[in-house]
Amino acid sequence: MIIDLSTPTTVRFGRGRLAELGAVTAERGRDALLVCGRTSARRHGHLDAALSSLADAGVRVTVFDDVSPDPRAHEIDAAVAQARAAGCDVVIGLGGGSALDAAKAVAVSLRHGPCGPLVGRTLERTADPVPVIAVPTTAGSGAEVTKGAIVTDTDRSLKAGIRGDDLFPAVALIDPALLRSVPARVAAESGFDALAHAVEGYVARRANAITRHHAEWALGLLGHRLPQAVAGDLSDEVLDDMALAALLGGLNVANASTCLPHRVQQAMGAVPRVRISHGRGLAAVYPAWLELTYAHAPGSFDRIGELLGGPDVGLALGRIMEDTGVREGLGAHGFAPGDLETVAGSVVGNTANDPNPSLDDTTVKAILEHSMT
Repeated sequence: MIIDLSTPTTVRFGRGRLAELGAVTAERGRDALLVCGRTSARRHGHLDAALSSLADAGVRVTVFDDVSPDPRAHEIDAAVAQARAAGCDVVIGLGGGSALDAAKAVAVSLRHGPCGPLVGRTLERTADPVPVIAVPTTAGSGAEVTKGAIVTDTDRSLKAGIRGDDLFPAVALIDPALLRSVPARVAAESGFDALAHAVEGYVARRANAITRHHAEWALGLLGHRLPQAVAGDLSDEVLDDMALAALLGGLNVANASTCLPHRVQQAMGAVPRVRISHGRGLAAVYPAWLELTYAHAPGSFDRIGELLGGPDVGLALGRIMEDTGVREGLGAHGFAPGDLETVAGSVVGNTANDPNPSLDDTTVKAILEHSMT
């Protein structure tokens, strides 16, 4: 048995841990750039709580809140300029996956230069990476423990990852109580992302005994908790399990990476006319991907189906998608048949991690065509 595992991020998990943000940050810097979305963190009081904790610890804060749902390279560059002007030596990401990815991209851009040319690259580790404190307010992306950030370079119409060990956050501060403010639609979208991380961390070619254990744990949680969370159950038990499943998924992304659905979803950014969330983009292509990939890992997919409540993986996943409102094809989101060639031609990144050893353009196009309805 051979296992490679990398988990350099310190994880602090538990209700109420947002109050520790100031102390955690002060251990790593005195001037923080806090990156968040434009409305949610303010509306729900998370930003005020974070600023209060930071003030109590004597940390000076500059807030950058001009982050799109899919972060743009020019937004990252604007944040970097603001951080440099304020002399920031630590970056905080507060929000969903987009805010966390933006914070990580800011941190590496402070060392590696303008963001646009970094998109799609794996970066060499630097001797003194800017530390990132990641505070997720949704349960899905797992970005709080991964070594990547998904950013769109509009100059190249390219949505892809910036990757490398410098992107691992120094600390993930996971407070499940923050999930109480998540709307049902967002809970469904982000939750499906966590589900996809579990599935792909189980069947990926880079999967190992530990990522499969993480995946089984996460799938067992999500099969019950995701529909409950979307239905409005905000009990401590549900929120704890959703946050935990997202964390487990993120650990899998860091160590087993992902499979074709994630590459295809990122390629959807090549059609700027269509705005589709990451989770819904994944959900749109998942049934077709499962159908065309099942034969390459039948035992693994059968086990996933059992963990999700059976009787088989397709029906189990379809039931969860129906229950959470994410079972929609690409056509429902505005994609036209003529867009599929563009999406297929924009797939970048490592597709060799997929269970299908012979992926090619024909397979990708077939998945997209079967995903229209």
